[in-house]
Amino acid sequence: MLSTVHSPGFLLRQCRRLPPKRRRFHSSTPLFLSQLQTLPSTEPPSSPPQSQILTIRDNLLQRRTTAVELAELALNRLRLTEPQIHSFISVSETVLREAKEIDGKIARNEDLGPLAGVFVGVKDNICTSDMPSSGGSRILENYRPPFDATAVKRVKDCGGIIVGKTNLDEFGMGSTTEGSAFQPSTFFCFLQSEGVTANPWDVSRVPGGSSGGSAAAVSARQCVVSLGSDTGGSVRQPASFCGVVGLKPTYGRVSRFGLMAYASSLDVIGCFGSSVADTGILLHAIAGHDRFDSTSSKHAFQEVPNYASQFMSINSLESKPLKGLRVGLIRETLDDGVDKVVVSSILGAASHLQELGCTVTEVSLPSFSLGLPAYYILASSESSSNLSRYDGVSRYGTQVAADQLNSLYGDSRSKGFGPEVKMRILMGTYALSAGYYDAYYKRAQQVRTLVQKSFKAALNEHDILISPAAPSPAYSIGEKKNDPLAMYAGDIMTVNVNLAGLPALVLPCGFVDGGPAGLPVGVQMIGAAFDEERLLKVGHIFEQTLQGYKFIPPLLSDDAIAC
Repeated sequence: MLSTVHSPGFLLRQCRRLPPKRRRFHSSTPLFLSQLQTLPSTEPPSSPPQSQILTIRDNLLQRRTTAVELAELALNRLRLTEPQIHSFISVSETVLREAKEIDGKIARNEDLGPLAGVFVGVKDNICTSDMPSSGGSRILENYRPPFDATAVKRVKDCGGIIVGKTNLDEFGMGSTTEGSAFQPSTFFCFLQSEGVTANPWDVSRVPGGSSGGSAAAVSARQCVVSLGSDTGGSVRQPASFCGVVGLKPTYGRVSRFGLMAYASSLDVIGCFGSSVADTGILLHAIAGHDRFDSTSSKHAFQEVPNYASQFMSINSLESKPLKGLRVGLIRETLDDGVDKVVVSSILGAASHLQELGCTVTEVSLPSFSLGLPAYYILASSESSSNLSRYDGVSRYGTQVAADQLNSLYGDSRSKGFGPEVKMRILMGTYALSAGYYDAYYKRAQQVRTLVQKSFKAALNEHDILISPAAPSPAYSIGEKKNDPLAMYAGDIMTVNVNLAGLPALVLPCGFVDGGPAGLPVGVQMIGAAFDEERLLKVGHIFEQTLQGYKFIPPLLSDDAIAC
């Protein structure tokens, strides 16, 4: 095992410092227009994405439809799409009952919560009291928590209906969702299909990870919005691959209580939606201080903005609605190793921001390339500690019968954990061991400080920073499963944001060749701590004014996605 993993020293030796370089783009000249990747001319122009949450609420209040009718449509859509997508590990048995309760409230003219009748998917490493929560691992097979995670409780308090638990890489460790211990989908008594979670844009490709099930479920319109977790990009990379909106909040903005710990100083619960508006509405529902989470920020408790107030109709926008906004394009994210078609799409997004009135300036983050090895040392170290609780003796984890205590420990963990989890536990234990702590873990923490200072300096001069969300579009299933270093390298665009604890929004900005109808590419917008409001405002205007793109997978027809 160790011979194929490489030591943390190998990762650190890959670091290189890039000399700072700045280039200013003048708004009078669009960025490399001849290089921009666009859809074929046969693609008809489409209207901007609308909020499904607000549409559902309006339809319910105006009594054009009922929550039960919406629930039946959602379950029918699951039956149609799940044999190809495999987004869910389990589906709730109470969907129709909860929908009936909402219809009863409407009949009695009672107040409805902001998420009433909205179908929400929840990543399976987020605890739910009424459904299994396995974390994608055999060691927690059939585990039912006695409580809801704070984010899930707040969704339910707002009237949201939890559709089911979405697939993931085991304990969030992976970038493809191929690392789940649970690949079969058998939640309907008449439906038995088997396969890894697939990308709705091309079922031969991965949806990204580790929150691939949550992203694929929103992309395939199996649910309206979903919750995921983001430790090093696990919300943002799948959002880019699946052509949906993904938001990683500031560390501390959303309570981690009930989120199975992978790397506690990096983990956050994030949001997926088919529009920026839906993503912002979901964030508002789950954000805020929580006394059960000591890392939950009291700043977040005192100042949770009403993000929906930032979402203006396209008809009310000025000709230059983002005039004066300073945007920094991170130069290191356009270097070698990033697909040229992805670079073209990001330059096209920068050009579009210029057209909206932004001033776009290239900015260098000299410590950017150091973030990836530092991240994997820190995350692996924390995971080796966090996962020690799954020992077959405590209340967590499946126990394997054994005559000796050491055998019980070893066999329970050996049979319960998958290969990727074992690999990261070994890496983390090595980095924390006597004689190596200073060389690896301490040094990685020092790099983390450099990354934080680098972002702070850049955001002092810019309102937001932009970059690709991933160095490539979605790749084929199995392509990187046996090459962990290649898979780890794909996280280069996202891990630095987690090290700095900043918020980031990913939304689709274009297509590249591949699959039956092209593959989506996402642009990542990074903001200052607790500045999600600005990110959502910019993202909403960008989304509403982007012309000629329709981010609906070919798997679906218009009839199939109708509310």
